[in-house]
Amino acid sequence: MSILIDGLSLGAIFALIALGYTMVYGIAKMLNFAHGDIIMVGAYAIFTTLSLNGHIALAIVISVVICTVMGIVMEKLAYKPLRGASPLAVLITAIGVSYLLQSVAQIIYGSKAQSVSIGNFGTIDIGSVKISISSIITLVVGAVIMTVLTLFVSKTNTGRAMQAVSEDRGAAQLMGINVNKIITVTFAIGSALAACASIFYLMQIPSAEPTLGAMPGIKAFTASVIGGIGSIPGAMIGGILLGVVEKVCQSIPAISSYTTAVEFALLIIILLVRPIGLLGKKRREKV
Repeated sequence: MSILIDGLSLGAIFALIALGYTMVYGIAKMLNFAHGDIIMVGAYAIFTTLSLNGHIALAIVISVVICTVMGIVMEKLAYKPLRGASPLAVLITAIGVSYLLQSVAQIIYGSKAQSVSIGNFGTIDIGSVKISISSIITLVVGAVIMTVLTLFVSKTNTGRAMQAVSEDRGAAQLMGINVNKIITVTFAIGSALAACASIFYLMQIPSAEPTLGAMPGIKAFTASVIGGIGSIPGAMIGGILLGVVEKVCQSIPAISSYTTAVEFALLIIILLVRPIGLLGKKRREKV
Protein backbone atom coordinates (compact mmCIF):
# COMPACT_ATOMS: atom_id res chain seq x y z
CA MET A 1 0.00 0.00 0.00
CA SER A 2 2.84 2.40 0.83
CA ILE A 3 4.32 1.76 -2.63
CA LEU A 4 0.98 2.67 -4.22
CA ILE A 5 0.66 5.87 -2.16
CA ASP A 6 4.26 6.88 -2.94
CA GLY A 7 3.65 6.11 -6.63
CA LEU A 8 0.49 8.19 -6.71
CA SER A 9 2.23 11.11 -4.99
CA LEU A 10 5.18 10.94 -7.41
CA GLY A 11 2.66 10.67 -10.24
CA ALA A 12 0.97 13.82 -8.97
CA ILE A 13 4.32 15.64 -9.26
CA PHE A 14 4.82 14.36 -12.81
CA ALA A 15 1.23 15.31 -13.65
CA LEU A 16 1.66 18.89 -12.43
CA ILE A 17 4.75 19.31 -14.60
CA ALA A 18 3.15 17.50 -17.54
CA LEU A 19 0.17 19.85 -17.40
CA GLY A 20 2.50 22.74 -18.19
CA TYR A 21 3.90 20.89 -21.21
CA THR A 22 0.53 19.80 -22.53
CA MET A 23 -1.20 23.18 -22.04
CA VAL A 24 1.56 25.08 -23.84
CA TYR A 25 1.60 22.57 -26.67
CA GLY A 26 -2.18 22.47 -26.94
CA ILE A 27 -2.51 26.25 -27.12
CA ALA A 28 0.78 27.59 -28.50
CA LYS A 29 1.65 24.43 -30.50
CA MET A 30 5.22 24.37 -29.21
CA LEU A 31 7.29 22.13 -26.95
CA ASN A 32 8.76 24.20 -24.15
CA PHE A 33 11.71 22.05 -23.09
CA ALA A 34 12.77 24.79 -20.67
CA HIS A 35 9.65 24.04 -18.61
CA GLY A 36 11.46 21.46 -16.47
CA ASP A 37 14.01 24.06 -15.42
CA ILE A 38 11.24 26.17 -13.89
CA ILE A 39 11.18 23.48 -11.18
CA MET A 40 14.82 24.25 -10.49
CA VAL A 41 14.06 27.98 -10.30
CA GLY A 42 11.30 27.28 -7.79
CA ALA A 43 13.58 25.10 -5.67
CA TYR A 44 16.30 27.75 -5.56
CA ALA A 45 13.71 30.43 -4.74
CA ILE A 46 12.70 28.38 -1.70
CA PHE A 47 16.34 27.78 -0.77
CA THR A 48 17.17 31.51 -0.97
CA THR A 49 14.12 32.59 1.03
CA LEU A 50 14.77 30.01 3.75
CA SER A 51 18.40 31.12 3.91
CA LEU A 52 17.27 34.70 4.57
CA ASN A 53 14.53 34.22 7.15
CA GLY A 54 13.60 30.56 7.45
CA HIS A 55 9.85 31.09 6.94
CA ILE A 56 8.55 28.19 4.86
CA ALA A 57 5.13 29.70 4.04
CA LEU A 58 6.72 32.85 2.66
CA ALA A 59 9.25 30.75 0.74
CA ILE A 60 6.46 28.80 -0.96
CA VAL A 61 4.58 31.97 -1.94
CA ILE A 62 7.72 33.63 -3.28
CA SER A 63 8.60 30.48 -5.23
CA VAL A 64 5.21 30.41 -6.97
CA VAL A 65 5.36 34.14 -7.75
CA ILE A 66 8.93 33.97 -9.13
CA CYS A 67 8.16 30.94 -11.29
CA THR A 68 4.99 32.55 -12.64
CA VAL A 69 6.84 35.74 -13.52
CA MET A 70 9.67 33.68 -15.02
CA GLY A 71 7.20 31.89 -17.27
CA ILE A 72 5.71 35.18 -18.48
CA VAL A 73 9.14 36.74 -19.11
CA MET A 74 10.31 33.60 -20.92
CA GLU A 75 7.29 33.69 -23.22
CA LYS A 76 7.59 37.42 -23.93
CA LEU A 77 11.33 37.50 -24.61
CA ALA A 78 12.10 34.09 -26.10
CA TYR A 79 8.96 32.70 -27.71
CA LYS A 80 6.68 35.56 -28.71
CA PRO A 81 9.16 36.90 -31.32
CA LEU A 82 9.14 33.41 -32.87
CA ARG A 83 5.35 33.14 -33.10
CA GLY A 84 5.45 32.68 -36.87
CA ALA A 85 8.77 30.83 -37.02
CA SER A 86 9.27 27.17 -37.86
CA PRO A 87 8.75 24.55 -35.12
CA LEU A 88 12.45 23.65 -35.32
CA ALA A 89 13.51 27.24 -34.55
CA VAL A 90 11.19 27.33 -31.53
CA LEU A 91 12.44 23.95 -30.33
CA ILE A 92 16.09 25.01 -30.55
CA THR A 93 15.24 28.23 -28.70
CA ALA A 94 13.54 26.25 -25.93
CA ILE A 95 16.61 24.05 -25.51
CA GLY A 96 18.78 27.19 -25.44
CA VAL A 97 16.61 28.76 -22.73
CA SER A 98 16.89 25.54 -20.72
CA TYR A 99 20.68 25.60 -20.78
CA LEU A 100 20.68 29.34 -20.06
CA LEU A 101 18.64 28.85 -16.88
CA GLN A 102 20.89 26.00 -15.76
CA SER A 103 24.04 28.04 -16.43
CA VAL A 104 22.74 31.10 -14.56
CA ALA A 105 21.82 28.90 -11.59
CA GLN A 106 25.32 27.37 -11.64
CA ILE A 107 26.94 30.82 -11.71
CA ILE A 108 24.85 32.04 -8.77
CA TYR A 109 24.69 28.94 -6.57
CA GLY A 110 27.54 26.76 -7.82
CA SER A 111 27.37 23.24 -9.20
CA LYS A 112 27.09 21.45 -5.86
CA ALA A 113 23.68 20.43 -4.55
CA GLN A 114 22.27 22.67 -1.81
CA SER A 115 20.28 21.16 1.06
CA VAL A 116 16.71 22.51 1.20
CA SER A 117 14.68 21.34 4.19
CA ILE A 118 10.97 22.08 3.94
CA GLY A 119 10.20 20.07 7.06
CA ASN A 120 10.16 16.58 8.53
CA PHE A 121 6.60 15.30 8.26
CA GLY A 122 7.32 11.78 9.47
CA THR A 123 5.12 8.75 8.82
CA ILE A 124 1.83 7.30 9.95
CA ASP A 125 1.05 3.64 10.61
CA ILE A 126 -1.91 2.02 8.91
CA GLY A 127 -1.89 -1.51 10.26
CA SER A 128 1.60 -2.81 9.65
CA VAL A 129 2.25 -0.36 6.82
CA LYS A 130 4.14 2.91 7.27
CA ILE A 131 3.09 5.71 4.93
CA SER A 132 4.96 8.98 4.47
CA ILE A 133 2.88 12.00 5.43
CA SER A 134 4.65 14.06 2.76
CA SER A 135 3.39 11.58 0.14
CA ILE A 136 -0.18 11.98 1.42
CA ILE A 137 0.13 15.78 1.37
CA THR A 138 1.52 15.69 -2.17
CA LEU A 139 -1.26 13.40 -3.36
CA VAL A 140 -4.11 15.35 -1.74
CA VAL A 141 -2.88 18.86 -2.63
CA GLY A 142 -1.92 17.72 -6.14
CA ALA A 143 -5.41 16.29 -6.67
CA VAL A 144 -6.98 19.55 -5.47
CA ILE A 145 -4.78 21.63 -7.80
CA MET A 146 -5.59 19.45 -10.80
CA THR A 147 -9.32 19.57 -10.00
CA VAL A 148 -9.26 23.36 -9.72
CA LEU A 149 -7.38 23.61 -13.02
CA THR A 150 -9.93 21.37 -14.74
CA LEU A 151 -12.81 23.51 -13.43
CA PHE A 152 -10.96 26.69 -14.44
CA VAL A 153 -10.52 25.49 -18.02
CA SER A 154 -14.08 24.23 -18.37
CA LYS A 155 -16.06 26.86 -16.43
CA THR A 156 -14.36 30.26 -16.77
CA ASN A 157 -14.30 32.63 -19.73
CA THR A 158 -10.50 32.52 -19.85
CA GLY A 159 -10.57 28.73 -19.77
CA ARG A 160 -13.06 28.59 -22.62
CA ALA A 161 -10.92 31.04 -24.56
CA MET A 162 -7.95 28.72 -24.01
CA GLN A 163 -9.97 25.82 -25.42
CA ALA A 164 -10.99 27.94 -28.43
CA VAL A 165 -7.38 28.93 -29.17
CA SER A 166 -6.36 25.29 -28.84
CA GLU A 167 -8.99 24.17 -31.35
CA ASP A 168 -8.50 26.90 -33.96
CA ARG A 169 -6.28 29.91 -33.29
CA GLY A 170 -7.40 31.78 -36.40
CA ALA A 171 -11.11 31.37 -35.69
CA ALA A 172 -10.59 32.34 -32.04
CA GLN A 173 -8.84 35.53 -33.13
CA LEU A 174 -11.71 36.37 -35.49
CA MET A 175 -14.11 35.95 -32.55
CA GLY A 176 -12.25 38.68 -30.66
CA ILE A 177 -10.07 36.52 -28.41
CA ASN A 178 -6.65 38.01 -27.63
CA VAL A 179 -4.49 35.04 -28.61
CA ASN A 180 -1.24 36.57 -27.31
CA LYS A 181 -2.83 37.18 -23.92
CA ILE A 182 -4.16 33.62 -23.73
CA ILE A 183 -0.74 32.17 -24.56
CA THR A 184 0.86 34.34 -21.86
CA VAL A 185 -1.74 33.19 -19.32
CA THR A 186 -1.02 29.59 -20.31
CA PHE A 187 2.71 30.04 -19.67
CA ALA A 188 1.94 31.69 -16.31
CA ILE A 189 -0.33 28.84 -15.19
CA GLY A 190 2.11 26.18 -16.37
CA SER A 191 4.99 27.84 -14.53
CA ALA A 192 2.93 28.16 -11.34
CA LEU A 193 2.17 24.44 -11.55
CA ALA A 194 5.90 23.75 -11.98
CA ALA A 195 6.55 25.79 -8.81
CA CYS A 196 4.05 23.64 -6.92
CA ALA A 197 5.78 20.54 -8.30
CA SER A 198 9.13 21.84 -7.03
CA ILE A 199 7.69 22.16 -3.53
CA PHE A 200 6.45 18.56 -3.53
CA TYR A 201 9.70 17.38 -5.11
CA LEU A 202 11.72 18.96 -2.29
CA MET A 203 9.55 17.10 0.22
CA GLN A 204 10.87 13.84 -1.24
CA ILE A 205 14.40 14.89 -2.24
CA PRO A 206 15.45 17.90 -0.10
CA SER A 207 18.22 19.31 -2.27
CA ALA A 208 18.52 21.77 -5.16
CA GLU A 209 21.04 21.77 -8.00
CA PRO A 210 21.20 23.42 -11.45
CA THR A 211 20.11 20.24 -13.24
CA LEU A 212 17.35 19.42 -10.77
CA GLY A 213 14.54 19.87 -13.31
CA ALA A 214 16.16 17.95 -16.18
CA MET A 215 15.06 14.37 -15.48
CA PRO A 216 11.68 15.22 -13.87
CA GLY A 217 11.02 17.46 -16.88
CA ILE A 218 11.82 14.67 -19.35
CA LYS A 219 9.68 12.19 -17.42
CA ALA A 220 6.82 14.67 -17.22
CA PHE A 221 7.07 15.23 -20.97
CA THR A 222 6.96 11.44 -21.37
CA ALA A 223 3.84 11.39 -19.19
CA SER A 224 2.16 14.06 -21.32
CA VAL A 225 2.93 12.08 -24.50
CA ILE A 226 1.63 8.85 -22.91
CA GLY A 227 -1.61 10.60 -21.94
CA GLY A 228 -1.90 12.41 -25.26
CA ILE A 229 -0.01 15.65 -25.75
CA GLY A 230 -2.47 18.55 -25.64
CA SER A 231 -4.95 16.71 -23.40
CA ILE A 232 -5.22 17.94 -19.80
CA PRO A 233 -6.89 14.74 -18.48
CA GLY A 234 -4.32 12.76 -20.48
CA ALA A 235 -1.43 14.57 -18.76
CA MET A 236 -2.92 13.72 -15.37
CA ILE A 237 -3.40 10.04 -16.23
CA GLY A 238 0.04 9.81 -17.84
CA GLY A 239 1.72 11.37 -14.82
CA ILE A 240 -0.04 9.09 -12.33
CA LEU A 241 0.70 6.01 -14.44
CA LEU A 242 4.38 6.88 -14.78
CA GLY A 243 4.73 7.61 -11.06
CA VAL A 244 3.19 4.29 -10.03
CA VAL A 245 5.32 2.38 -12.56
CA GLU A 246 8.49 4.05 -11.24
CA LYS A 247 7.78 3.24 -7.58
CA VAL A 248 6.76 -0.34 -8.39
CA CYS A 249 9.94 -0.89 -10.40
CA GLN A 250 12.09 0.60 -7.63
CA SER A 251 10.52 -1.81 -5.14
CA ILE A 252 11.62 -4.84 -7.19
CA PRO A 253 15.40 -5.37 -6.69
CA ALA A 254 15.84 -7.28 -9.96
CA ILE A 255 14.67 -4.35 -12.12
CA SER A 256 15.16 -1.32 -9.86
CA SER A 257 18.32 -0.26 -11.70
CA TYR A 258 16.41 -0.35 -14.99
CA THR A 259 13.49 1.79 -13.81
CA THR A 260 14.08 4.61 -16.30
CA ALA A 261 14.44 2.12 -19.15
CA VAL A 262 11.11 0.51 -18.18
CA GLU A 263 9.40 3.91 -18.17
CA PHE A 264 10.59 4.81 -21.65
CA ALA A 265 9.81 1.30 -22.88
CA LEU A 266 6.25 1.87 -21.64
CA LEU A 267 6.14 5.06 -23.71
CA ILE A 268 7.26 3.19 -26.83
CA ILE A 269 4.74 0.38 -26.31
CA ILE A 270 1.84 2.79 -25.80
CA LEU A 271 2.78 4.83 -28.87
CA LEU A 272 3.06 1.66 -30.97
CA VAL A 273 -0.46 0.68 -29.94
CA ARG A 274 -1.94 4.18 -29.88
CA PRO A 275 0.32 6.80 -31.53
CA ILE A 276 -1.77 9.75 -30.28
CA GLY A 277 -1.53 8.67 -26.65
CA LEU A 278 -4.19 7.34 -24.30
CA LEU A 279 -6.52 10.35 -24.52
CA GLY A 280 -5.06 12.15 -27.52
CA LYS A 281 -7.27 13.41 -30.31
CA LYS A 282 -6.63 13.04 -33.99
CA ARG A 283 -6.32 16.44 -35.63
CA ARG A 284 -7.21 17.10 -39.22
CA GLU A 285 -4.67 19.18 -41.07
CA LYS A 286 -6.14 22.02 -43.12
CA VAL A 287 -4.94 22.28 -46.68
